[in-house]
Amino acid sequence: MPDTGPTAGERFIQGIIPENPVLRQLLGLCPTLAVTGAMAPAMTMVGATAFVLIMANIIVALIRPLLKPHLRILVFTLTIATFVTIADRFLAAFMPGMSELLGPYVPLIIVNCMIISRCEICASKQSLPTAVADAFGVSLGFLIALGAVAGVREILGTGQFFGITLLGKGFPGWVLMIMPPGAFITLGLLLGLVNWNDQRKKKTAA
Repeated sequence: MPDTGPTAGERFIQGIIPENPVLRQLLGLCPTLAVTGAMAPAMTMVGATAFVLIMANIIVALIRPLLKPHLRILVFTLTIATFVTIADRFLAAFMPGMSELLGPYVPLIIVNCMIISRCEICASKQSLPTAVADAFGVSLGFLIALGAVAGVREILGTGQFFGITLLGKGFPGWVLMIMPPGAFITLGLLLGLVNWNDQRKKKTAA
């Protein structure tokens, strides 16, 4: 089966900004909105999601000659579920506090469209090196998106960053930012900034 499509380097670069799963494709919004009240849980979610995405892409790329069109989604889902279970049990064993904090959002990685779309778009059609590069690029893009949302929310909401006080103990904190509306506000502003930058580039090019 010939390897067609973008190269490994192109896949990696596209996943970071041009095809950022959150800021461009609006995928993975559930964890983006739910676990970004602080950097620690956001980065833990990024780590778990990246592990599942990378491993799923590897397995699907390795078995792609054996994939049957009518069974591919089932195979993707079972593969993803296997690695989600590993990630969930790892957190429960070695990071019980964080596992409890994240609650059901780690198991929900199974239905994260960002992961299954990479299996369908890239891993099931291209070589192993390209699938791995794609997974790393998309994971880095996911990290940038969640880091941006969580960083803004934690700093404005508590005056801290990764639990370290930045704005002084006298900073009152904007409580709204660490509540659900803060997630929507922050994500909306970031999406608006990305769209504004796109329009600016188009006008400059024209």
